[in-house]
Amino acid sequence: MNKSNETIALETMNWVNRVVIGLNFCPFAKPVVTQDKLHLRVVQDSDWAAILTEVIDECNLLDASANKETSLVVLPGLEGDFLAYLDLVQLAEDLLEMHGFLGIYQLATFHPDYVFAEASTDDPANYTNRSPYPMLHIIPEEQLQKAIESYPDVAQIPKNNKKLARLKGLAAMETLRKNCFT
Repeated sequence: MNKSNETIALETMNWVNRVVIGLNFCPFAKPVVTQDKLHLRVVQDSDWAAILTEVIDECNLLDASANKETSLVVLPGLEGDFLAYLDLVQLAEDLLEMHGFLGIYQLATFHPDYVFAEASTDDPANYTNRSPYPMLHIIPEEQLQKAIESYPDVAQIPKNNKKLARLKGLAAMETLRKNCFT
């Protein structure tokens, strides 16, 4: 099934609004979305070189834009192999360093098959990072630092998210994610 970029973007934003913001998995996300400061780029290509070029292009776009603070690069062509996706993430991080973006941007990772290192595949906590499509969240470190300074205990966020996901249970978390699709 080949979906349009518009459909993929809509389903991604459904997830951002219903899961990330709706469950408050990221307490910093709502203002970015409501103030239209999130840029979303859909890259249908599965060629790693093309994807990595798009990631650098997105960093350049963020550098040049006064209106966008952060970006989601959505990669529907990378569905399936989570471990291969993690290899691509490592290459993207290396490329950020090569292009002088180390210390300026960092990447957060989301994938439909996300599994935390210490978790089983059926742990509801994995759904804190299970998105409709593989994606990279490009976060400006300056913005991240301001958010950290304004939040009382930022280290508790992932712990609280995992706890909430486990409290809701696997079926509820699966349903939340599935309901993001059109």
